Amino acid sequence: MNGNRYLGLDIGTKRIGISVSDILFIIARPLETILRKPESTSVDKILALCAQYNITKIIAGLPINMNGTMGPQVDDVKQFINLLKEKTEIEIVFEDERLTSKQAEMHLTAQKKKPSKNKGLIDMASAAIILQQHLDKRR
Repeated sequence: MNGNRYLGLDIGTKRIGISVSDILFIIARPLETILRKPESTSVDKILALCAQYNITKIIAGLPINMNGTMGPQVDDVKQFINLLKEKTEIEIVFEDERLTSKQAEMHLTAQKKKPSKNKGLIDMASAAIILQQHLDKRR
């Protein structure tokens, strides 16, 4: 794969949704969903994708509460990101992910897909929304 890209992550307690940008950093697309546990395995899978797609930046969704406060899920995501940072020099930034799962569900429903049947689809779509938000801010 030629060209650099960004990777988007929607880090949940059970699964991690992953998305990737195009080489022009305009469009984010869902890539896959992986199981979070064991965390050493999920970190290795993310790093393998980083190598495969020439990733230069990782954008991780930060699950801030609707009122703007940081709850225990934020600490959980940061703990996982710290594991990732121990194994890579790739820049990792956080992106507010409020309402991305709801947006993803609505998007999938509009495509006549049943998000309730496949939570992994929601995770991937959420990762793409998180990454797209970041890409849109760059312009």
